[in-house]
Amino acid sequence: MTEDVERGAGPVVVKRWRSRLFDRLTLLLAILVVFISLVGLDYLDLLPAAAGFALVLLMALLIPGAVEIANPSMIGGEASEAIREEAVRLVADALPDPCLILDKRSNVIHRNAPAVQHFPGLMEGNRIAFSMRSPAILSAIEAVRRTGRPQVVELHQTVPNETWYKVAVAQLNDADGILVVTLQSLTDQRRLDSMRTDFIANVSHELRTPLTSLIGFIDTMLGPAAKDEAAKEKFLGIMRNQAGRMSKLIDDLLSLSRIEMRQHVRPTSKVDLGTLLREVNEGLQLQAKEAGVAVNLSFPDGGAQTTGDHDELYEVFENLVENAVKYGGSGGKVDVALSRADSAAYCWRVLVTDYGVGVEAEHVPRLTERFYRVDAESSRQKKGTGLGLAIVKHIIARHHGALSIKSQPGQGTRVEVLLPA
Repeated sequence: MTEDVERGAGPVVVKRWRSRLFDRLTLLLAILVVFISLVGLDYLDLLPAAAGFALVLLMALLIPGAVEIANPSMIGGEASEAIREEAVRLVADALPDPCLILDKRSNVIHRNAPAVQHFPGLMEGNRIAFSMRSPAILSAIEAVRRTGRPQVVELHQTVPNETWYKVAVAQLNDADGILVVTLQSLTDQRRLDSMRTDFIANVSHELRTPLTSLIGFIDTMLGPAAKDEAAKEKFLGIMRNQAGRMSKLIDDLLSLSRIEMRQHVRPTSKVDLGTLLREVNEGLQLQAKEAGVAVNLSFPDGGAQTTGDHDELYEVFENLVENAVKYGGSGGKVDVALSRADSAAYCWRVLVTDYGVGVEAEHVPRLTERFYRVDAESSRQKKGTGLGLAIVKHIIARHHGALSIKSQPGQGTRVEVLLPA
């Protein structure tokens, strides 16, 4: 680009001077007549008059006019090109999405801040093909240069993380060959679509199983077991359990939906965690007694006030203690400990610890996923819906808290909940 400018600089300057002389021709002729008259009347000598007119002529050539100042594009190729490029850079920097400016050789001449953040390997001065080896993008660039029409393609990357981008390539103008490449992230949308699809599939599967059982037992009671009172009683009990399972699943789905609707609204009420944990323990005493598990509570002296929603926090600790009783009951006890948090960001810590069979390390990060189960059959037998820890995670996030789970096979599971004041 620099060589082209240097080769064309001479003709551009001559053209500019010619334009200025033409615009000021009448004024220059008038000044010339004045100088000739002064020489003819012996007010000026010929040499000073010639020198004066030459000075006026030089000023007419060098000083830009009002039109040139108001319209910089009329000044000349080099200055006009610099102004255009700067304007494009300013527009690119104002965009919230990654944006690249390419010259006619497809070198990156500018990248805005989002582009630096999302694509640190795209260095200015390098060809885009060296840093972004996407056949779709390179083909779109070639198509724009060939046809002049904008192109839109999709960029899918799997390293270091899976991401999707909608890439738009457009030509700024034919003369300079400047291209503008914008990349709009589709990652969140694709992940949300995937989660929604998986969620619907899981819900359908979870509902289909008890429904199939209900239909089968109803058909049996209407047919072969129509007059068998003992079979009817047995089947009705199974049907009740299956209906209860569906009811629990629907309740959990509705609870999760309500929490997600208020995910970004932080609660404002005050809740005493000690009193809350006592309520949870009392509500689960019958279940713990049937499982042969002792639930031990420990609290600090004084109150333990936190900002939160009473019903939601009750649901959190009910889920955690119930899970500990169900899946860690083989250890014979569950410890629930409330204490001050060793963190500047949080005030209170609640530890729910069981001493059961524990969980393999590869399962722990996925325990809060919807419908994820370490042992699906065992979970269904214990009337688990696979949504409990997902609900816990969302409620704690709404309360600006933190959740961590640690477990080892044969050593039980410890769940830590951190909450602000």
